[in-house]
Amino acid sequence: MTGTFIVLCLATTLIHVLVLFLHVAPANAVSQLYSRPINAWVYPLFEQNWRLFAPDPESVNRQISVRTSRTAPDGSVRVSGWFDLSAVDDSAVEHAPFPSHTAQNMLRRAWSSYLEAFGGDDEPHAERAVMMRTYLRNIAADRVAAHRRGSFDSLQLRVITFPIAAPEASGASRPAVPIDTRYLPWWKVAPHGTD
Repeated sequence: MTGTFIVLCLATTLIHVLVLFLHVAPANAVSQLYSRPINAWVYPLFEQNWRLFAPDPESVNRQISVRTSRTAPDGSVRVSGWFDLSAVDDSAVEHAPFPSHTAQNMLRRAWSSYLEAFGGDDEPHAERAVMMRTYLRNIAADRVAAHRRGSFDSLQLRVITFPIAAPEASGASRPAVPIDTRYLPWWKVAPHGTD
């Protein structure tokens, strides 16, 4: 039993290394032939980029909020108020002596990847865009279910973009005025929560 487990772990490790190699290697016949399964394995969990070594600092702050809706059996729809997902992440980072990478970056990176995949509209033009929409939707649904009571079957995201203001000479900073507010479409989700 132990021998089988060790062989399975080694095989999985070798396949993982091979797939990552094919992903980062220059385009070749094998990586082009198997691009769909390679991308399915790599994105979004094992994505390779140079941001660790040459980070692109944020030039704006984003407040990502979500609201949910529930359709009752009689057809009526109940919509919740906005829930600030960014504030939950910020709070987790501020009050933890060793904040996790996930608490700091998961939502922010999901939004950045969504913007890269979709641009200005919310229509998917590639398989990666559909995957990033699903990833962002699942993060929002899981976080709402963990922090709020009640059930829901749809959600909508709102992203408010604020400039990062330079501090004034006195050291105080002025409250930032939003430069953009974007409402994403309502997305159906698997029913979450209970009443």
